[in-house]
Amino acid sequence: MPNELENKELIEKLPKEGVHCYPANPSKITRNRAVSVVFFVIGIFLLCYGLLMVSDNIIKLALVVVGSLSTIISILVFAQSFLIAKFRVAVDYNEKNVVLRYRYSKISIPFENFDGRDGTPDQAEAIIDKNFKKDATLYLVLDDVFEDACYQTSSSDLESLDDFKQLREDCFAIAEAYGARNSKDKVKFYYEKDEAEKDTGSTDLDALIEETKAEKKADEEAEAARRAEEQAAREAEETENDVSEEAGKEAEDSEE
Repeated sequence: MPNELENKELIEKLPKEGVHCYPANPSKITRNRAVSVVFFVIGIFLLCYGLLMVSDNIIKLALVVVGSLSTIISILVFAQSFLIAKFRVAVDYNEKNVVLRYRYSKISIPFENFDGRDGTPDQAEAIIDKNFKKDATLYLVLDDVFEDACYQTSSSDLESLDDFKQLREDCFAIAEAYGARNSKDKVKFYYEKDEAEKDTGSTDLDALIEETKAEKKADEEAEAARRAEEQAAREAEETENDVSEEAGKEAEDSEE
């Protein structure tokens, strides 16, 4: 990335090595494991029942498909719970990457491409936060500014609120130091595009207003000049009439 985006002084203040790992919330891990075990048992039951007890081919096929899907998904969720227990998000100062677990993918965002900023809940999360949670949930966006997708984690996703606050501090420091958020080449999301369009629209409207004002002022000045000319013409005509009348009177007086 262009060096002008980076702040060398702030980069020097970042740790030079080490990996800060932020594991997932233990209660979520436990819940995912319990639910996956339940659905695994249900899937195996449906699969065995469909294969061994049902003679109708259509019903058998339906039970086998549902049972197989339930079993496979349960295994995947159960296995993933061990991956996010190690870390949900990590800041790798050795490789200069912010790393996060997304399903079974491990996504790495280079520091020079990274932006960290406060996030907001979607509509469903906002309802849950308002009605079912005592403490407010905090959100953090982890964004590769040169890619279309960005990722969000929350204080309820991580092991503790202190972990979330430390992650937020690390991400903000990296984003400020490397300055990718200031690049002209970054991907703009819908809300940024809307703001740009509004700004452009506002500028165009202001220009139109100024142009209208200028035209109105020019029309007023032209009208004032026309009225002045008409007034001068009337005054000249009245003066001429007065002179003619006086001349006529003098002529009459002379004849008498």
